Amino acid sequence: MDYGFEAAGFETAVAVDFDRDSCETVRVNRDWPVISDDIHNVTGKRLLKTGGLAKGEVDVLIGGPPCQPFSKSSYWVSGDSRRLEDPRATTLDAYMRCVGELLPTVFLLENVHGISYSGKEEGFVLLEKLTRAINRRAGVNYELSWRVLNAADYGVPQLRTRFFLVGHRDGKNFAFPEPTHRAELPRSDDLELDLGISKRLPHVNAWDAIGEYTPPPTEPLAPRGYWNELLPSIPEGENYLWHTNRKGGLNLFGWRTRYWSFLLKLAKNRPSWTLQAQPGPAIGPFHWENRRLSTEEMARLQTFPRGLNFVGSRGSIQRQLGNAVPSLLAEVLARDIGRQFFDKSYRKGPILSLSPNRPIPGPEPLSEVPSKYLVHLGDHPDHPGEGKGRRVAAA
Repeated sequence: MDYGFEAAGFETAVAVDFDRDSCETVRVNRDWPVISDDIHNVTGKRLLKTGGLAKGEVDVLIGGPPCQPFSKSSYWVSGDSRRLEDPRATTLDAYMRCVGELLPTVFLLENVHGISYSGKEEGFVLLEKLTRAINRRAGVNYELSWRVLNAADYGVPQLRTRFFLVGHRDGKNFAFPEPTHRAELPRSDDLELDLGISKRLPHVNAWDAIGEYTPPPTEPLAPRGYWNELLPSIPEGENYLWHTNRKGGLNLFGWRTRYWSFLLKLAKNRPSWTLQAQPGPAIGPFHWENRRLSTEEMARLQTFPRGLNFVGSRGSIQRQLGNAVPSLLAEVLARDIGRQFFDKSYRKGPILSLSPNRPIPGPEPLSEVPSKYLVHLGDHPDHPGEGKGRRVAAA
């Protein structure tokens, strides 16, 4: 998000992260004061001193408290999640503590969509409660505005849905920017007119972002694990479901018995699926050339500025990129925060936006299923439903 706000004309006075490699990555790319520590250990006084600011002088506080307690994957595994009982959820309290100790003009909080799920929105309710407490204690009037946004609808070449919360100290409402891009629709003028989205641009696709990039041969990108040789038999834009009784491949798996991202492969003519922070060996998205994505490719799909250097191991860099908010989406939000609350104006479009790269080549050819996987041929039952899988039954 820092890079997106930078592109929108904001200056980062101080940044905090408990991940040391993340902090080093920022340090080697930008001359920003960075505190490498757990936010629970960082006081507002320390933040203000490091940033050379006084209480109430901060224009915008931005952050994305760790979201695992509210993620969709935790429901898939266990049928539910501990959510506020998960110790990682206390970062919500820590973030709001910083709001109360800094009293920024505006704060922006990002989290996974799951924090606002109907019937499971206790994280969002907590944020409202903490905001009311700050208002009473400090005599301010933070007014909350929130929306779930899909990054692809704002020009990011990635389908990534996240929750955003904006609060203004003087009770001003934030009007979230309307989408500028859309998925391809069936060819029907009436349908486009009814939906009122005919003026939006098509989604930016993976080819636009990484199509002509060739990673260095020194970067190890070969897929790993038992299932890696099955990738060439899966078409672009498909996953393991291709090899079920409802698709065109062999019947090797039961329908929806694996994570959606299992053996998931990018399609040149579509946005990427959400990049993962800690993927297993068979978890995508994979490149259409049947390999893992390179560091530069992941950075481009996350719309980071070009030319950044990343510190750490392959796993560390994947975590840094997979946990990030796409910089272009942050820039879009920052520009609207600037317009609505700080009298900023912008003559041109977002700096981090991508241009179409045409023509788009056709799909890569498929290979036969290697013989070692034929032992899995058979009648495989469908997944019984969310929260009813084998792990839940065993528990």
